[in-house]
Amino acid sequence: MPVMDGITATKEILENDELQNTNIVALTANSFKEDIEACLACGMTDFVAKPISLAEVRRVLKKALKTKGSKNIAV
Repeated sequence: MPVMDGITATKEILENDELQNTNIVALTANSFKEDIEACLACGMTDFVAKPISLAEVRRVLKKALKTKGSKNIAV
């Protein structure tokens, strides 16, 4: 992302009271254990590593729809 990274964006989104129930899923080629842990630790709902599969997208969306009230979804 040209302006900020996903972790910073996630923190800013979740600091907004109206967006605290937003599901945020990382989609990145950075898939080391440390990358996954950092994404989840900052409040992201899940993590998908590139290249992605349709089965993985379905799994993540089903999980996101079941969490945090599923009012808002940012994928």
